[in-house]
Amino acid sequence: MADDFSKTITDGYTFQGPVLLLGAPMRDGKVVATIPIGIPVAMMNRHGLIAGATGTGKTKTLQSLAGQLSAIGVPAFLADLKGDLSGLCAPGVSNPKIEERAKACGIAFQPEAGPVEFVSLTGKSGNQLRATVSSFGPLLLARAMGLNETQQSVLALVFKYCDERKLLLLDLPDLREVLQYLTGPGSADLVEFGGISKATAGVLLRKIVELEQQGADVFFGEPEFDVQDLLRVEGGKGVMTVLELTDIQDRPALFSTFMMWLLASLYRELPEVGDIDKPKLVFFFDEAHLLFEEASKAFLSQIEQVVRLVRSKGVGVFFVTQTPKDVPGDVLAQLGNRVQHALRAFTPDDEKALNATANTFPRTPFYDIPKTLTSLGIGEALVTVLSPRGTPTPVVATLLAPPKSLMGPIPPDEVVKRAAASSWHAKYGTAIDRESAREVLQARVEGTKPSLAPVAHGGRAPAAPDAVGTILKSPVAREVGKELIRGLFGVLGVSTGSRRSRW
Repeated sequence: MADDFSKTITDGYTFQGPVLLLGAPMRDGKVVATIPIGIPVAMMNRHGLIAGATGTGKTKTLQSLAGQLSAIGVPAFLADLKGDLSGLCAPGVSNPKIEERAKACGIAFQPEAGPVEFVSLTGKSGNQLRATVSSFGPLLLARAMGLNETQQSVLALVFKYCDERKLLLLDLPDLREVLQYLTGPGSADLVEFGGISKATAGVLLRKIVELEQQGADVFFGEPEFDVQDLLRVEGGKGVMTVLELTDIQDRPALFSTFMMWLLASLYRELPEVGDIDKPKLVFFFDEAHLLFEEASKAFLSQIEQVVRLVRSKGVGVFFVTQTPKDVPGDVLAQLGNRVQHALRAFTPDDEKALNATANTFPRTPFYDIPKTLTSLGIGEALVTVLSPRGTPTPVVATLLAPPKSLMGPIPPDEVVKRAAASSWHAKYGTAIDRESAREVLQARVEGTKPSLAPVAHGGRAPAAPDAVGTILKSPVAREVGKELIRGLFGVLGVSTGSRRSRW
């Protein structure tokens, strides 16, 4: 039976092309260091799930995969809700336990740091990510705001009006100003479309307030994040973009709004590539149950759609959570690579979750899957992945290899320093508030002309100082103006000496 096991696992996990190492197979308490268990790099865009109870090592598995991807030139995006992933930028620290585990997996432990960019939705723990209201478009913004069909059609009308009148929608104040204008001084502009009822406009304005209370007033604006920056490779290594979310754990709407925009933008901008040797980008969503808890139907629909379609763009998505039931069924069905850490069954609900998880694995003569799931130790997991033929590999209990980077966070002030020293700080670190719908409409109501000068640091364009007007009205300025006019007319051959001149 032992020979059958070795042959089955060896045949099932022998792949052509590069492989990301997961670890070594285990059976009956013994580790077989001579058989490497891994995921074919070419199948990383087939998506995956890393699951298990709290404290079983899920984050370390994620960290190991992201580090290996970076080493072969594949960028990764990691949503870090607990602040555990900042250690990716620092080399690991060797100790006897790590050395012993690496040896059991048939490898030597070699500490290695990777290139990391720290980003944030608030700007507190990384470079600020922003997007404009216009880039969302009415459909995606309606989903983010949870609008019904009538409210969505009104929002689409607002966008159409702004497009036709060349009004830039950059931030939420712009959108609010347009709504207030079209239900007030500018209501006549929409007579041919039936106008906008004050009740519907009131709902939209309240939805804007809800987004602002979640912190979206900071997220919407310029400079807008360029999703192509996620595909950076430096010195042959893929850059790992870590989105620090520790400061918005209580604001799920902001995170889901950003993710809807980011995934939609990636799908829209990346070309179709089909099956390629290695993915262009891999997403890792740590603590994914927080992503889906209280998520709107629109958000779930967006995630499902992107997971289905983004594979052909060369993008892989991995969800890291406690049990598979944390992930919606339609999304779970798309996750072919599975790394299932230990589960605990202390309650009847736990027992149901355990049996449901066990039923999602292929049948195997080598393991009692429910029993194995409850007996796995820290850093051990049941594994099945997709082979290059697209078929599931045999289920195998695996001792997971340690990541090469630091298995723990770096100090928060170090994260801030690294973000400030990044080239992204110059590109995204300073907010810009250029002339947009708000200024144009306010000036129209007030009967003045707005200033067209862009302003940094999030400030609004200031009005021209009174001193400028005083100078222009002074006698000296008037005499200089006269001389300039005389000189210009002289060049044109026009006489200015007589009041009877035709000019």
